[in-house]
This record gives sequence, C-alpha cells and structure tokens, in this order.
Amino acid sequence: MIRSRITTLLFLCLACALLDARGQDAGKTLAERLGFPPDARLLIVHADDVGVTHSVNAATIKALDTGAVNSASIMVPCPWFPEIADYAKSHRASDLGLHLTLTSERVYYRWGPVASKDKVPSLVDENGYFHRDWTPSTKINPQEVEFELRAQIDRAYAMGVRPTHLDSHQYRLISSGKDLFEVFLRVAHAYKLPFFVTRDWFKEQPYLESTLTPADVVIDHTVTIAPAVPPEKWAEFYKTALKNLQPGVTEFVIHLAFADDEMRAATRERDTWGAAWRQRDFDFFTSKEFHQLLQEQNIKLVTWRELGNTAHP
Repeated sequence: MIRSRITTLLFLCLACALLDARGQDAGKTLAERLGFPPDARLLIVHADDVGVTHSVNAATIKALDTGAVNSASIMVPCPWFPEIADYAKSHRASDLGLHLTLTSERVYYRWGPVASKDKVPSLVDENGYFHRDWTPSTKINPQEVEFELRAQIDRAYAMGVRPTHLDSHQYRLISSGKDLFEVFLRVAHAYKLPFFVTRDWFKEQPYLESTLTPADVVIDHTVTIAPAVPPEKWAEFYKTALKNLQPGVTEFVIHLAFADDEMRAATRERDTWGAAWRQRDFDFFTSKEFHQLLQEQNIKLVTWRELGNTAHP
C-alpha cells in the first residue's frame, strides 16, 4: 500500500514538472526553444523538388554534402524517387522531409499519384497524371487528397526514408483553403511530423493561424526568389536577403539542379524553375561567398530535425 502511494506521488510530481516545463517552454520564442537568444538569426537552407530528376538529385546531394544546404524535401510520386530514397537510407543524419505532391506542372515531363488512380479520380487528368494546374473548374476532393498524402508517406517509409518534416509542392495544401489545410494538419499529426508553415502567410491565409494547435511548430519567416529577378541580379537578391534577415527562424526555399541535357529537356517549355534557374541557385548556395556571409552576419543554420525536437507531444 505504501509503495503504491509513493509510486503515485512520484508520478504526480513528474507530471507536474512536465506540465510546468511545457508551460515555461510555451512562452518562449522558437529561437529560445532551440537554445538560442530571442534575437538570434537562424536559417534553414531548404532544397525543394528532390526526386523529380536525376539532375536535381545529384545537385542536391552535392549541396547537402558540402553543408551549405542543410535541408531538403522529396517528391515521392516522381520517377527519380527511388534514387534519393536509397541516399536517404544510407544518410540517416540528413535532414530530408517529404514534399507532398498533388500537381504535375510540366508539359512534357509528367507524374501521377502513388495511390491507385481509381481511388483519387479528382486528382488526375484524362491521361491519369496529376493536373498541371488547379483552376476554378477543378473540383478537388479532400478525402482523396488525404488518401493520396498517406499513400506517399507510406511509400516513403516502406522504401526506407525516415522523414524529418512535411511540406507542400507549390504550397497547394497551404493556399487552397481551410479544407485542404486541415487535411495537411491531420496527416502531419497522424505521422507525428512537423510541417512547413510560417507566420508570413497568416495575413493572406488567416485560416492557417486559427487552425493550428499550440503543439505545432511555426517558423517565423520564409524567403524564396521570384521569376521577376533577372539572372544577373540572382546573387544580389540572396545577399540582400541574408543581410536583412530578421530575428527568429527563416527558411530559404531554393531549387537545385545542374543545367544539363536532362534538366533542360524536362523543363524546356518555360524558364521558371527550369534548368538555368536551378543551376544559379546551386552556384550561389555552394559558393564560398555564401559561407562567408553566414559567418559575417552571424547567421546560424538549423534543421527541421532540430525543430521537430521542440514540438510538444
């Protein structure tokens, strides 16, 4: 009887301590929860679209190995997913998430769902590929979206990938309304994975903030280059962004590849996010100049793996 009471008291004390720790932690900024002062400038350099081509894989792997690019996310439905899955299995420390994919935006280079097409008919066109774009006449079924997202995650796990986070190709799960964001949230919670959402988006999509839970990790800012930036101003854009980086956690969303024959063929219908674009991103973020800027500006790199460790269960 005495032992039972002592055990109960110890359990209650431990529970109170955990609740108190969580309460204290909840009042901290994300930077503080990572162990930095509140005014620290923290950066995730995140490469999107891994798995889409061999060229993207090769450039991303090289950039990850240099340490300059410290995070990336994988498109499971794409043809070169098996190659990057093999890399992920042998590089467990790499910060690799899943770039959940519901569109196939290129004209000549296409991919379709992981789930059986008859299970997700609203997600595919007349040829069985994901839609190139979603228009007002494209009626996307949220239940089918959830079925497909789970199929992508399950395939990744089955092939040895252990993702550190989730994000959304073309931000479809972020910008397409509350229904799809709720699907994204539900799936992320089911697999106990943090997901990319930033306070920068709250003003344009107010349903994001109202739908999130106190346990969710929300980064502070995001930066990505726009098609309006001319090639000769590419490095200047990133240098300016680094020098003006705000306190907190910022994610640079970048797109890497080599401008080789494969990548030029896959993206030849337009230049945006094409071969030359991705080569410019690779060149800047693997340059000595980028490393020097990080040091000069006292910017520290952090990963989604570290962010995941700050999440409350």
